[in-house]
Amino acid sequence: MGKVGMPDTKPPTVPVIEPKWLPSRSSLRSSDKLRATWLGHACYLVEFPTGLRVLFDPVFETSCSPWPASLLGPKRYTERPCELRDLPTVDAVVISHSHYDHLSIPSLMELKKHHPGAQYFVGLGLESWMRARGLENVTEMDWWEDAELTVKVSGDEQDDKQTSTITARVSCLPSQHNSARGLFDKDHTLWASWSIHSGSRSVWFGGDTGYRAVPEVAEGVDDYGPEFESLPRNPQFKQIGELRGPFDLGLIPVGAYNPRAAFSGMHANPFDAVEIFRDTRCRRAMGIHWGTWALTFEEVLEPPRLLKEALARKGIPEVGVFDVCDIGESREFGGADTGSAETEG
Repeated sequence: MGKVGMPDTKPPTVPVIEPKWLPSRSSLRSSDKLRATWLGHACYLVEFPTGLRVLFDPVFETSCSPWPASLLGPKRYTERPCELRDLPTVDAVVISHSHYDHLSIPSLMELKKHHPGAQYFVGLGLESWMRARGLENVTEMDWWEDAELTVKVSGDEQDDKQTSTITARVSCLPSQHNSARGLFDKDHTLWASWSIHSGSRSVWFGGDTGYRAVPEVAEGVDDYGPEFESLPRNPQFKQIGELRGPFDLGLIPVGAYNPRAAFSGMHANPFDAVEIFRDTRCRRAMGIHWGTWALTFEEVLEPPRLLKEALARKGIPEVGVFDVCDIGESREFGGADTGSAETEG
């Protein structure tokens, strides 16, 4: 496995900037592009040209664990770029699975306070759990199920006097992971990736996933070398691409992978992420699941460095196709030019 030691999380690490939100839904409709803002770790707010706003895996706490931050658990080494109350109106909240770095009850209760109309989408087993904690607008889904989302938008939200309707198709899709909130509920609830189609635009959210399980190898050995070609790869990512793709944007995990032999079955590294990107037929992608908590032992800035190496190995440009960005930064995707993204913030 090589040397294992806690990574250095002292600043500077990943830059954090304050998000710049558009003034209204009408501003979204004036473009045919997706607008995606990274809020740290796996959390993204994605805004569609239809006016739809979807929030993925919001966790705004200092610690992602069952314990208060002052006691135990990974603590943020990058600040929150904003507070949940600062977000524009959220229409849907998508939860990939029950781990504490992806599902936070304090964050969800804060969202309920400021965004009471949001609809929550979760995997099997989580609906009753969330309803017991006061969250009522919950849709529970199994892999390969689709749900229709309809959002009524008042004129006050879109700079006119007409109430309008936004529609979307939400799909619960496979991933390779696990779930638990404690010692005795392992795999009691479903883990999933998700896709959202609204209007002519689509997003695939990987959440948290592995791609292939890798045995322990000597330090410096490439586990994508010829001697490892026979290692099984999860076939469901290609199925996602064939049955639900292509996607304008993929939000794909690139961090929390070292030691590789211990974590490869459930956490993708950047080389896995590029394979997932190709399998799922995403036109563009942004790296998630890094830059916020030190969950494993790789250096905190290693994922973006290895991502460029992984892209180059496949003959994909190192910039402009599968990127990372600052926390709080917004980028736009789609339109006539699907091979580049505009940056804001």
